[in-house]
Amino acid sequence: MDKEEILKGLNSDQRRAVLFDHAKEGPLLVLAAAGSGKTSVLTRRIQWRILQGVKPESILALTFTAKAAEEMRSRVQKIFPDAKIRLCTFHSLAYSILREKFSGRFGWELAGFSKAPVPSEGEEERFACSLVERGIASGAIARDDLFRQDIADKLAIKLAPIREEVLESGKIVFEDLIYLATKLISNEPLVQNALRNRFREVMVDEYQDINSSQYLLVRSILGENRSFFAVGDDDQAIYGFRGADIGNVFRFCKDFPNSTILRLEWNYRSVPKILYLANRIFDRKPLLLCKTLRPGNGRKDPLFLENRSPELWESPDPYTEIMRMVQRMKEMRADYSLAWSDFAVLSRYNRQRLYYEAAFAEWGIPVWREGEDENPDIAGVHVETVHGSKGLEYPVVFYAGLAEKLSPGECTGKRKERKKQEDEEKRLFYVGVTRAEAVLILLYCKRRYWKGRLFEFKPSRYLRYLELPIREKSFMPMMLFRIRSAAFVLAYMLAACIPFFSRLLFAKKSVPFWVDRKIRSFGRFCIKTLRIELSIENQAVLSRVDWSRPVIVVGNHQSYSDIPIAFLAIGRVVGFLAKKELFYVPCLNFWMNAIHCISVNRKDPRAGVVIKERMEHSKVAPHVFIFPEGTRSKDGSLHPFKSGAFRLACDLDATILPLCIKGSRKAWESRVSTDKVNVSVCVLEPIDVSLLAKEKEVNPNVDLLPRVYEMINKKIVENNIS
Repeated sequence: MDKEEILKGLNSDQRRAVLFDHAKEGPLLVLAAAGSGKTSVLTRRIQWRILQGVKPESILALTFTAKAAEEMRSRVQKIFPDAKIRLCTFHSLAYSILREKFSGRFGWELAGFSKAPVPSEGEEERFACSLVERGIASGAIARDDLFRQDIADKLAIKLAPIREEVLESGKIVFEDLIYLATKLISNEPLVQNALRNRFREVMVDEYQDINSSQYLLVRSILGENRSFFAVGDDDQAIYGFRGADIGNVFRFCKDFPNSTILRLEWNYRSVPKILYLANRIFDRKPLLLCKTLRPGNGRKDPLFLENRSPELWESPDPYTEIMRMVQRMKEMRADYSLAWSDFAVLSRYNRQRLYYEAAFAEWGIPVWREGEDENPDIAGVHVETVHGSKGLEYPVVFYAGLAEKLSPGECTGKRKERKKQEDEEKRLFYVGVTRAEAVLILLYCKRRYWKGRLFEFKPSRYLRYLELPIREKSFMPMMLFRIRSAAFVLAYMLAACIPFFSRLLFAKKSVPFWVDRKIRSFGRFCIKTLRIELSIENQAVLSRVDWSRPVIVVGNHQSYSDIPIAFLAIGRVVGFLAKKELFYVPCLNFWMNAIHCISVNRKDPRAGVVIKERMEHSKVAPHVFIFPEGTRSKDGSLHPFKSGAFRLACDLDATILPLCIKGSRKAWESRVSTDKVNVSVCVLEPIDVSLLAKEKEVNPNVDLLPRVYEMINKKIVENNIS
């Protein structure tokens, strides 16, 4: 077993998480976006630590279900079959602590039990009766909170006899295990030392879903230990109604000083246009926890290659809606050889799920049932709630009930509580959207029976996240269009200067994230202003680029609009080489410096040396656009390349990322009307110069320039033929 086998297939962010050094960088929170391979990262992290000599039994990994724990255990043991890692749920850990012996006494004895505790049914009812008998209001406290440590003194005194009864009888509920195990660790030095010495590394899956008691259990085991590895996604925190506290994610850096946050953003599940919708849901999210879903799914099936935009179906009644769904399913089964099990219907509420199951039965559509025959040719359509679909994925998803009071569901209580519920409803919508792999259809039904009555429903507020198509025709005079476009773009850049300086003064840590978001927003704004319909191909290859190292983006240059187009194609901030004169333009100067552009004096014979020195001494890994053909192509053909970009790539051991842009000149320089313009950009296969250099000495004029030229030219020819 070697390092490379464990790290094989990981992108640079996943790799960094697996190799993370707690001793140098403290506790780690991995913010794992939907479909980003978090389970793989967790299991490989465990494998990596064992490979480094860490005893398997000293690793504690906690998750929420026994099924998830068993899945991770089986993955780890494929490489280390005899590894006895403690992979379990919070409750099973707490139960084992209470049943373990410490210096001859069981944990449950030290915790005050008269006999071994056993989770029992009917405890809720008995507890309710005990409250009444002691004159305590039935809603004063939930049974799960009986052993909470922060109960008000007055209520705690009244509850003391009930607690004693539980300790005497041993009849407990599962949440008692967490509270009592935590109290035992905190109050008994013998237990505390034993567990802290045993578990030297602690890992937690689905960190966004832990509640306050589970958090305290983890802290009691950790003590001052810095080897804490938490994985979660605040955007998928949808279990607040169960007591899950999303604040654990928000407070991570405060709870664990000198900690690190790392993001996993490459989504290996969904096509890009579904991810664009998902990203718009949290477009205004606080920056330090902000993630951008990046398309890493490179499947070549026809359905995936189409990269369909999410659809919205408006139906006057449920019958019309079901009829359309059945028709589309049958068409897609015939056109793409899909099984019934490739389709899913998601809904916010369980009663909606039951309605769709019954409706499909009437149409003779098989519905998947857990435990029944799961042969994909026999198994039926998946019909489930959005909560039930978390962690799952389907090629085709029909997301039902996109109407107010259905999705989002009804929120009640005081203003603060309603806001909390509304935030969770928004996250639930995000979870539903990110279940879809290739096709997402949002369903809005204007009129339907709900809770025994016929209701008229308003469209869901979430439908505003759908991008409106650009109108084909425009009758604006060309001169006005040019003046308007230039003015809008300039105004956008000017308006963003003030918040930039504000962040620079008062929130410096957030500046890189703010610039990244603003530049991508700027790209979208430019495309919309110029009335460009942009299609981006092959973005999945970007997941294979190590963005922690130098990257040189090489492309065919046709237009000023190539810059925002390239921003959107790559999905991140990238500087570019610019004429020295452009840096004299005040507003433009500001933004070129913000994205680390490099000024070029074309008359200086040492220009190449200066550029290299600037990039080598950059405080961040340099990422730059270089358009190497020297002059912009007016007809779309490819001019001969100059070798500067390729010599630079060799000097820096950089990755070369080729782009092929088609049609951008028609968006501005040679525009003949203000009608919509179609532009396409294809991300071509990246070339890692450092890998080539391991095989032989790389000659930029022989091994790089002709290769990249041929890649781009071949794509241009293909575009012209098609």
